[in-house]
Amino acid sequence: MALIRANGIEIDYEDEGPRDGPAILMVMGLGAQLVRWPQAMVDALAAHGYRVIRFDNRDVGLSTKFDHLGAPHIVWTAMQMQFGRAPTVPYTLTDMAQDAIGLLDALGIDRAHVVGASMGGMIAQLIAARWPERVRTLTSIMSTTGAPACSRPSMRTTALLLRHPRSDDIEAIVAHGTLAGRAVGGRFPMEDAVMADRIRAETLRNRCPTGFLRQMAAIIADGDRTDRLRRITAPTLVIHGSDDPLVPVAGGRATARTIPGARLLEIDGMGHTLPPELVDPIVAAIDDHIRHRRRDPIPQAA
Repeated sequence: MALIRANGIEIDYEDEGPRDGPAILMVMGLGAQLVRWPQAMVDALAAHGYRVIRFDNRDVGLSTKFDHLGAPHIVWTAMQMQFGRAPTVPYTLTDMAQDAIGLLDALGIDRAHVVGASMGGMIAQLIAARWPERVRTLTSIMSTTGAPACSRPSMRTTALLLRHPRSDDIEAIVAHGTLAGRAVGGRFPMEDAVMADRIRAETLRNRCPTGFLRQMAAIIADGDRTDRLRRITAPTLVIHGSDDPLVPVAGGRATARTIPGARLLEIDGMGHTLPPELVDPIVAAIDDHIRHRRRDPIPQAA
């Protein structure tokens, strides 16, 4: 892993696969570090000949933190949006998209295939909408348009997110993370011991609870991206699980309907995770999408 200066901040990134291969920029989700992308997925894409670039978003992992901006009040931010007022937030998802563009600039990459998961899918959508000349293809995984009707998580999942531990008690953090992971895993739950080891390793790498809140505020303040998504010209693949309680499958379907020519792959039983059992089919779908850049619908996965 390495640090690089981009868009005025330090971004920690990892660059794997052949340097002369087509670049894939991987954008991770809310509060998740670059290591949340399964190594098996990265290795498989690299084996297909791609240069795979993962990075820590601002306010997470080893990238620059924005603690000087304080912790936003999430409920107040959501209420302002509900009543049609633009909330003041520490930064926006567009700022985070600019970070990703800055990383490509710093690495000397003119165009990339952009893959985003959850909040990372939202950021990837904004990259494709605002900087179309930088995006070869777009893959939006377990994400949404931001339209309220198709983007609301279940009440239980929302409650789990808002109970994000504030203390530094690592065992409390692991216990909460394991409970949350079990709740969003769909029909592909990770073993508790494996999940606990992953959460512990990520926590020891870095933890920034207020960064989680600032990222969440950026998601809320971004609102409905439907009109912006209609401007996307990059060939687009949307991947979503049928059992996602955090970003309902309706969000993926709306994304595919909105982006011109987008293809939708629904994976039966998949929740809001990238489980080992689904790495191979997801990699195969991304590789096929990149190689063929088709704009015709594809059948639902079994």
